[in-house]
Amino acid sequence: MSTFKPLSRSFFNRPTLVVARSLVGKYLVRENRKGTILGKIIDVEAYVGVEDKACHASKGRTARTEVLFGPPGISYVYLIYGMYHMLNVVTERPEFPAAVLIRAIEVDGELIDGPGKLSRELEIDRSLHRLDMTNGQAFWFEDRGKRVTTRQVGTFPRIGVDYAGEWAKKHWRFRLTETG
Repeated sequence: MSTFKPLSRSFFNRPTLVVARSLVGKYLVRENRKGTILGKIIDVEAYVGVEDKACHASKGRTARTEVLFGPPGISYVYLIYGMYHMLNVVTERPEFPAAVLIRAIEVDGELIDGPGKLSRELEIDRSLHRLDMTNGQAFWFEDRGKRVTTRQVGTFPRIGVDYAGEWAKKHWRFRLTETG
């Protein structure tokens, strides 16, 4: 168990773009059969509300998207292409569907780039869907005290959401571009 505290629910109960930007440089902690894995967050994407055509909630409230309408700080893990699990954390107030996808982390100097690779490496699957990530069990986020400045984070269009038209071009992807 880490000596650092998990990020609180109030951290995630803020505008999604603020949460996404703030997660860059924080740490994702995963406890599993391999032990404790600590990954510095390098790359994230924000998905904001029913108007955002790239957000799963844009197609309505369903059994799959119900978690997005719940409290902030809860995991949203889903499977794409029948083989890749995607780790997201719900943001903002209940009833407003939004989340941040974790795209890349760095573990012991090694970049794990891509949400599918990240989930495979950390053994994240649907069994971790709807987990409260603010209670420090199985996996959570931590602030390890390292400040990340605005100039260290680049903004980019999101990846793999071309179907979303203009929404795909939003610079709602945040990536650590410089270390300092």
